[in-house]
Amino acid sequence: MKAVHFGAGNIGRGFIGETLANNGFEISFVDVNETIIDALNARKEYTIQIADESQKEIKVENVSGINNKEHPEAVIEAIAEADIVTTAIGPKILKFIAPLIAEGINARENKNSQKKIDVIACENMIGGSQNLKQEVYVHLSQENKKYADEMIGFPNAAVDRIVPLQKHDDPLYVSVEPFKEWVIDEHQMKAPEIKLTSVEYAPNLEPYIERKLFSVNTGHATVAYTGKYKGYKDIGTAITDKEVLQQLKKVLKETGDLLINKWNFNREDHEKYQRKIIGRFQNKYLSDDIARVGRTPIRKLGYDERFIRPIREAKERGLSFAALLETVGMIYTFDEPTDSESQELKKLLANEPIKKVVIETTGLDDQDLVTQIIESYKKSVANK
Repeated sequence: MKAVHFGAGNIGRGFIGETLANNGFEISFVDVNETIIDALNARKEYTIQIADESQKEIKVENVSGINNKEHPEAVIEAIAEADIVTTAIGPKILKFIAPLIAEGINARENKNSQKKIDVIACENMIGGSQNLKQEVYVHLSQENKKYADEMIGFPNAAVDRIVPLQKHDDPLYVSVEPFKEWVIDEHQMKAPEIKLTSVEYAPNLEPYIERKLFSVNTGHATVAYTGKYKGYKDIGTAITDKEVLQQLKKVLKETGDLLINKWNFNREDHEKYQRKIIGRFQNKYLSDDIARVGRTPIRKLGYDERFIRPIREAKERGLSFAALLETVGMIYTFDEPTDSESQELKKLLANEPIKKVVIETTGLDDQDLVTQIIESYKKSVANK
């Protein structure tokens, strides 16, 4: 079977690629990184290392690369022949690959392909595949949409594996944590006969996506922003600080209470899940740069993102969100010279009234919450 995967970065190779290869797929990685694409085509394999005591190495074979900037026609042809299409490129990039996917769908229709396939966005976002579908459909004619409606599925997915920023002499070598979770929304699939081993399928994905987003993503970001606030440069060192660890535990308590209230998760099971997350952040073989984990603070302050959404929903349910608010205050002080969003946020705070900045970045119209965020920010600045 053939897979087309957009994004040949560390997550693409170290998580999605490994899983597809284990399921017998021949994988065409699509990326604009010439070094990685050339290496994939030259070697047709790469190695991943498990970041734990074992340091186990796994060889991933039957892979190749397509540079979508140089050879878009090759991407279209690959999609025309594919049994599955996946992405791991970042939420903001989905709209840029949508035209190519649309042309690939057109190519399938032109050759009268009656093979149904699924296009799965493996991104840190709620509703990633359905978001990609909207972007793809912009580039389809009414006739093409009819074909896509019948033959192309866009099932949402929840993915979880920490793959830190890293450098190796081998551009394809990648180190990943032992833990991995990939859950796919079964009812949105067009090709349910393709079931991947080590992947879970659920009739309702939303609880899994929110559990991951509000636990792993909110938690990881909390360590990053609290750690940066206290002067640390990497997650592994920051989490050894008792105050950083305590902030993480307080935030996870609040998001946990929300998830249990909303989705009826078993409290004992959820607390066990949270302890596992903390242990993952403490993995000494897998420390990540705070600059990477904390990057794009404006996106992470978004209305439906990992902090503001649980704050909104906790308030609606009369639950505590004090630690989440405290962390949001620290996000506004995040100053990372290598991150354009961090510098944009810094500029906004220097030139605009704080209330305007909070409303613009969070999308909130709840004046009470806006006021509380402003107070949290002022407190963070005063205590820095």
